[in-house]
Amino acid sequence: MNLLKKLFKQTAIYGLATVLPRMLSFILVPIYTAVMAPGAYGVVTKIFAWFAIFNVVLAYGMETGFFRFYSKEGDKDTVVSTSLISILGSTALFVVGALLFQGSIAKLWNIDDSYITYVIFIIALDALVLIPFAWLRANEKPMKYAIVKISNVAINLGLNIFFLIGLPEIVSANPDSIFSTLYKANFQIAYIFIANLIASGITLLLMLPVYLRSRYVFNLGLWKRMLKYATPVLIAGIAYTINEVFDRILLGELLPGDIADTEIGKYSACYKLALFMTLFATAFRMGIEPFFFSHAGTENPQKAYAQITNYFVILGSVILLAVVVFADVLKVLFVRDEAYWDAMNIVPLIVLASFFLGIYHNLSVWYKVTDKTRYGAFISVFGAIITIGINLAFIPTLGYVASAVATVAAYGSMMLLSYYLGKSRYPIPYNLRKIVFYLSISIIFSTLSFYIFNRNLVVGMLLLSLFLGLVYKMEHDKLRLIFKGAQPIENKKE
Repeated sequence: MNLLKKLFKQTAIYGLATVLPRMLSFILVPIYTAVMAPGAYGVVTKIFAWFAIFNVVLAYGMETGFFRFYSKEGDKDTVVSTSLISILGSTALFVVGALLFQGSIAKLWNIDDSYITYVIFIIALDALVLIPFAWLRANEKPMKYAIVKISNVAINLGLNIFFLIGLPEIVSANPDSIFSTLYKANFQIAYIFIANLIASGITLLLMLPVYLRSRYVFNLGLWKRMLKYATPVLIAGIAYTINEVFDRILLGELLPGDIADTEIGKYSACYKLALFMTLFATAFRMGIEPFFFSHAGTENPQKAYAQITNYFVILGSVILLAVVVFADVLKVLFVRDEAYWDAMNIVPLIVLASFFLGIYHNLSVWYKVTDKTRYGAFISVFGAIITIGINLAFIPTLGYVASAVATVAAYGSMMLLSYYLGKSRYPIPYNLRKIVFYLSISIIFSTLSFYIFNRNLVVGMLLLSLFLGLVYKMEHDKLRLIFKGAQPIENKKE
C-alpha cells in the first residue's frame, strides 16, 4: 500500500475515533443549552478550561516523548515501563497535593468548592491513560484506539442524558421511585462532572492491560533524555492550551461579574460550531504524527510531507467554507436556545483559527523529526503572548469578539512563524502558490457569504458549489491516482 493511501486509511480510522466521540459529545451542546442558562453553561466551560490546562501539565510532554523514543530505541519495553512509572508517580503527587489544597484551588479558579474533588480525580484518570493510548497509536492499533475512545464518550453522553433529562422526568412522574435518591434539584453542573468521572474511570479499566503487561523497569538515563525532549513540548502544550481555552478564564476576570458567566456561555456555545474543522484537523494530526516519525529516515520524506500538507489545505478550505455557509442551519440544530445566538458573529473567525492551527500542525513536522522541539515551544509561547495581549487589551471594550480575534491572530502567527523557521532548517517543497490560492479563495468566499450577503443560504451554496468546482477541476487527476494506489508527484516548488 503506498504511503499516502496508508496514511488516509489510518487517518480515517483515527478520524472515526475522534469524529464519532466528539460528534456524540457535540450532542451535549443542545442538551446543556436546553437545561442550563448561559450563565451556568459559562461556569461549566470555565471549569473545563482549567481541565485543559492541568491535563497538559500532568502529561508534561511525555506522550510525544514516548513516540519519539519508542520509535528509535531498541528496548521498547523499557520505554513503555519508564513512561508508565513516570506518569503514575507524577499523577499520585498531583492527587495528594490537590486534595490537600482544594480550597485554595477553588478560590484561584473562582468556582464552587463542591466541584473540586470531581475535577481532581477526572484530571488524574485522564493522565493515567495517556501512555496506553500512545502505545496503541505507536503500534498502529487504530481500531482498539477507536473502540476505547468511542466507548468513553458514549458512556459520558449516556450518563449526561440520564442525569440531565431522564432522571428529572422519572422523578417528576414518580416521586417515590428509587431514582429519587439520586436526584437533586439545581445539581446539573455536578451531574456533568459525575458523568465525566465515571466515563474516565471505565476508560482506565479498559486500558489496564497495558499497565498489567509492563515489566516496570525504570531507566533513569532514558527518563532524563525523555524529559529533556518533552520539556519544550510541555511549554508548547501550556502555551497552546492558553491559546485554546484561556480566553474563557480571562473573560471571567475582565468582564463585569454580573454578566461574565453569561457571556462566556454564549461565546463557548457558538465556538462549538467550529467543531467540524477541529475534528478534521485533529483526525488528520492523529494519523500523520506517527507517520512523520516512522518515515523520517526514508528517502526524501519531505516530498511526502509537502503532498500531505497540500491535501490538508484543500480539504480544510472546503470545510471552512461549508461550515460558514451552513452556520445558521448548524446553530438551530446544536444551539437551540436563542439566548446564545448573540455570539454567532464569531463563528467564521473561530473556524478560520482552527484551520490555521491545523496547517500549523502539518508545518510543525520539521522541528519534531529533527528533535528541535524547543522551536515548537518558542512558536507556541509567541502565540500565547498574542492571545493574552489582545484579550487583556480589548476584552473590556469588545468582549468575546476580542477573544475570537485573538485566536485567529495567534494561530495565524504560529502558522507563518513555523513556515518561516522551518524553511531554512528543514526545507520541505510546499506548493506555496496552491496553498495560498485555496486558502485565499475560501476566506474570500466565506467573508462574502457570512458578512457581505448576511448569511444568505442561496448565495452561500452558490459560492460553495463554485469552490467545489474549482477543486475538482484542479485536483481530480491527483485524487484519482491516490485512490487507485499510485502516488501523485508534485514537482512544483514555491
